[in-house]
Amino acid sequence: MHLVIQGHPAPDSLSDALARAYASGLQRGGARVELLALRSLDFDPHLRAGFSGRQELEPDLLQARSAIERSSHVAWFFPTWWAGPPALVKGFIDRAFLPGWSFAYRKRSPLPEGLLAGRSARVVTTMDSPSWWYRFWHWRSVHTSFVNATLCFVGFGPVRETTFFNQKTRTPEQRAAWLQEMERIGERDARQSRARAPRRLAAA
Repeated sequence: MHLVIQGHPAPDSLSDALARAYASGLQRGGARVELLALRSLDFDPHLRAGFSGRQELEPDLLQARSAIERSSHVAWFFPTWWAGPPALVKGFIDRAFLPGWSFAYRKRSPLPEGLLAGRSARVVTTMDSPSWWYRFWHWRSVHTSFVNATLCFVGFGPVRETTFFNQKTRTPEQRAAWLQEMERIGERDARQSRARAPRRLAAA
């Protein structure tokens, strides 16, 4: 199963349109697709005690984690705000990607084991900035933190990236071309998706 996670808080966003186009391409490529809009989940985005205390997971978070568990590929769609993902995405990661479910440290090893291994991913984000500004001034901040320090940290791989720059200056025709490109990428991802099923995860 291929899971498409929509991380924009508004339903009429460009990110959502790109997610729907990608899902359409996945289906055209023969994949079974599930859409998950984070804005529709009912959960507290604050990890109130950090990792030192226990905070019960809301039913929507348990269902979202179950969707990730049964997926072989997870695609994330969100805008880049303040050189990072929206608070909605960060809050979901903080609450759902807990030790014992998404990663674990083993004895005598300084590095974690990614418990979500066996799944590929794609991160699709939009931003107003030009590519050169994002690369040289922000040091590819979203991709460093979300791709490397989050998804790869918990075992996703390979993690592919699609970034749409200069959003605010794009014409309707150019945005339509982005949607067509996203659909093609979805179809290609479906055909390249790994055949092996994800392993079962221990409960956190």
